Amino acid sequence: MKITDVECLVLDRSFPFVRVFTDEGIVGIGECFRRQPGIVKATIDELLKPALLGKDPTETTLRFNDLRRAGSALEMGGAIWCAIAGIDIALWDIKGKAVGQPISHLLGGAARDRIRMYASSMRRDMTPLEEARRAASFVEQGYTAYKLHSAVPGAMDDSADHTIATVTEVRKAVGDDIDILIDVNGAYSVHRAIEVGKALESLGTFHFEEPRPHYDLEGLAAVADALDIPVASGEMIYTRYEYRDLILKGRVDIIQPDIVKAPGFTEFQKIAALCETFGKPITVHNTQPTISTVAHLHFCAAYPIVPYAQEYNIEPITIRDEIPVLKEPLEVKNGYLAVPTGPGLGVQLDEGALKTLADR
Repeated sequence: MKITDVECLVLDRSFPFVRVFTDEGIVGIGECFRRQPGIVKATIDELLKPALLGKDPTETTLRFNDLRRAGSALEMGGAIWCAIAGIDIALWDIKGKAVGQPISHLLGGAARDRIRMYASSMRRDMTPLEEARRAASFVEQGYTAYKLHSAVPGAMDDSADHTIATVTEVRKAVGDDIDILIDVNGAYSVHRAIEVGKALESLGTFHFEEPRPHYDLEGLAAVADALDIPVASGEMIYTRYEYRDLILKGRVDIIQPDIVKAPGFTEFQKIAALCETFGKPITVHNTQPTISTVAHLHFCAAYPIVPYAQEYNIEPITIRDEIPVLKEPLEVKNGYLAVPTGPGLGVQLDEGALKTLADR
């Protein structure tokens, strides 16, 4: 089997999707991280596609190395890895389709057939009572965990932050049996993060995400060492080398790779092995609720190192809610998503929706 073409479509001007075509008629699909989609598309079209044409897509490790060299990814990083991620997912989709097996089986086998999800609220404009009512509404829908973003991103110790007040109200609204997760996007100084973290401990918060930015490994370590509450980080880095430093120098408790950033299944396996070695659980970062979510489901099903509820974006998303790009959209039932069992990713794109979204 040989690769005949690689296509990057930007859907609704925001979401870079990848299709890899082969001479046997098998087409692999993937998704890249959504920020700067024009840069991602140019990277795929101009740098990465030429490195793949005429080669065997099922040799995923060799193709990953071809992509890394073509994009000078270890030197350039960032958008290069995001572009590689989408292609790598598509290559694994081809590999699964070629042998008639879901990707979870290629990763070693699905230990679970469904994954518990947490409702991830991205809004930052609600009062504590409004957020509490929203959290309670998702608990009524069957979710057993809820994440909120209540700090002021890009600021430090901003007076507009209402994290403690919001968590207090959410806890009152949902009771003691629901997990509450907090993401502050690096918005605290070390001393403020420790102060807030201790308050969150008393409120039974499940995890405290990015109290310091990902690049402040010393600061993350100081916060993690001072608190009993688990500190989580990892959504803003890409390779196993960066995750090694996050574990050894940042000393965080929960690792959060994102498969459309940390480049695809090929690198995710290595990150998982690293986490298993150091006894660090994974909770994937995942804000894109179509192909990205499907890819994460396969990974989560195959790895016991992913024990907790996983992220699911509850905000309106055009390609899921307005013009569904998946022929059979994912459906959260009682707080769980089923792991697809078809070959490869186990899902298909709706060609009509794809054309409409690509032309917008």
